[in-house]
Amino acid sequence: MKLKLITGLLPCCLILLIACNYSKKKPVADNSKTDTISQSAFDTTIKGKKTGLYILKNKNHLQAAFTNYGGRLISLLVPDKNDKLTDVVVGFKSLADYKNSTEPYFGATIGRYGNRISKGKFMLDGKPVTLTINNGPNTLHGGKAGFQYVVFDAVQPNDSTLQLSYLSKDGEGGFPGNLNVKVTYSLNSNNELHMDYEATTDKTTVVNLTNHAFFNLNGEGSGTVLNHSLWIYANKYTPVDSTLIPTGKLAAVAGTPFDFCYNLHTIGERIGQKNEQLQNGKGYDHNFVLIHHSPGNFVRAATVIGDKSGIMMDVYTKEPGLQFYSGNFMQGKNTFKGGAKDDFRTVFAMETQHYPDSPNQPSFPSTTLKPGQTYSTSSYYQFSVKR
Repeated sequence: MKLKLITGLLPCCLILLIACNYSKKKPVADNSKTDTISQSAFDTTIKGKKTGLYILKNKNHLQAAFTNYGGRLISLLVPDKNDKLTDVVVGFKSLADYKNSTEPYFGATIGRYGNRISKGKFMLDGKPVTLTINNGPNTLHGGKAGFQYVVFDAVQPNDSTLQLSYLSKDGEGGFPGNLNVKVTYSLNSNNELHMDYEATTDKTTVVNLTNHAFFNLNGEGSGTVLNHSLWIYANKYTPVDSTLIPTGKLAAVAGTPFDFCYNLHTIGERIGQKNEQLQNGKGYDHNFVLIHHSPGNFVRAATVIGDKSGIMMDVYTKEPGLQFYSGNFMQGKNTFKGGAKDDFRTVFAMETQHYPDSPNQPSFPSTTLKPGQTYSTSSYYQFSVKR
């Protein structure tokens, strides 16, 4: 692989141009991956609403599997450097496993508010809002009534698109307003998995939607992600306190273990350094401030490369931030669809988002949504191969 570094053109990161070789051969199907998921394992009824399994495909043999319980991405098959389809998303083989998991967020569509809100409280239009607490002293990913527990209404208009909708009623989890949410997942011929989010409300509220897929680009059950190579196109991040709530400051990544912008690093290269922020997160569990963010436009947020598979995932988003999580709280208590455990740092997450605790941080980009406005944002993962 040839690398070309261009300097002097940008005030922040170097632009890294990666010359990759692509095979014209068709990927070799690995049926052992798809056979672990069956339709019947997801067909049931929860609180009167039907759940199911939905498969998206593109012409390049990529395949994504979802369930409308929690709007979850269960599996994502992409070709590796040997043209073998590899499941890069960890998940479970049945809906019962998702309901019984000690980690509720595997692959879920997250709402109403992705990430943390300090002490579950904030002021909105001069009135106090109190949310349910579910993460130490704070509210995480919507609290006890987060979208990971709901059954979305699902429509699959074609074999590459899934539309999910849900009405989050006024007061659900403590959030004001009847919030109508629509999320569209689609898989296109450019090997991109798109996530398009929309929401409207009848009362002023806050919204921050994302997806919480956990990845291992070497394949589910392949071991540590610490040798994955990583770029994050951010020259600042939001430091956190011991409960992972942002301090309100934007800190430079240069010269710290959070610099994935100026030089190439593996996830694990500096994760064990003595650093207060790494100690607070037990590793990486921080929001990065994307350098080229422009409202309404896609920017590249991150690039990750599997060290064994050669699979490369580029993350693009219209959001101003990216939460990078290095699997620090995995404890091997859950069994994935292929039989492996969710062991410590065997997965990572890249959650596109507005910043954590924005309702309590006036200097952060606003997450307020008012009646008559439409919340609209998009992100996507693009997959290719480095040989």
